[in-house]
Amino acid sequence: MIAQLQTLSTDQQDAIASLILAELEEEKRWNDSFAGSPNLLAKLAAEAMAEHRLGKTQELDPETL
Repeated sequence: MIAQLQTLSTDQQDAIASLILAELEEEKRWNDSFAGSPNLLAKLAAEAMAEHRLGKTQELDPETL
C-alpha cells in the first residue's frame, strides 16, 4: 500500500495524508466525547433496550429516512 502511495504525485499524497489526518482527528473527538460519559451511554442503551422490550420502538426503514 505504501509503495502504491509513493507512486502518486506530491499533491495526491498530501491530499490523502490530509484525509487520513482528518479521519484520525474525528475519531479522537468521538473517543474524547464518549470517554467522559460511559455511564450516560450505558444508561441510554439500557433505556432503549427497555423500550424495545415493552414494544415502544418501531423498526427503522432506511428508505424513509
